[in-house]
Amino acid sequence: MGRFLVVLLLASAALGGAGMWYLQVYGYYDTLPAQGSIALTHAGEDTPRDVAVTAFEGIDAISSPIRFRACFTLADMAEFAPYDGATPLNAPGWFDCFDAGAIATALDAGAAQAVTAHANITYGIDRVAAIFPDGRAYAWHQINPCGTAHFDGDPVPPGCPPPPSSEE
Repeated sequence: MGRFLVVLLLASAALGGAGMWYLQVYGYYDTLPAQGSIALTHAGEDTPRDVAVTAFEGIDAISSPIRFRACFTLADMAEFAPYDGATPLNAPGWFDCFDAGAIATALDAGAAQAVTAHANITYGIDRVAAIFPDGRAYAWHQINPCGTAHFDGDPVPPGCPPPPSSEE
């Protein structure tokens, strides 16, 4: 009887672990449909505008506002609003067009430019893009300073929009 309980406990732990891994890596992600444009903020502007793109591949999940990743090619290059502190976030291994390490290396070396795609797409979350000179581009969501303070329960820094009320 004791051996049966040990096997049952180990099997439950293995199944639970496998289920958790699957949900984190595959389960919550949705593949986004092909898109002909993506919103990017042009230099000197505050509001993003749709910019034509080709070869769009993207994923997102409703379980977290920072799970968005996209790969695309800009149809026309323009000057976009720079983004300070861009840090590409890892994508699941199966989404192979997005390599956060290679993008970060290119940003650090000046081989790509970090731009604001959409500031505060959700409160405290910015959509950031890395654009290469040949038009290849990669986008992700990252927490901005307003979000960092708000999510930690601290007062938001000056210049941040008011946080959403807790009743929403």
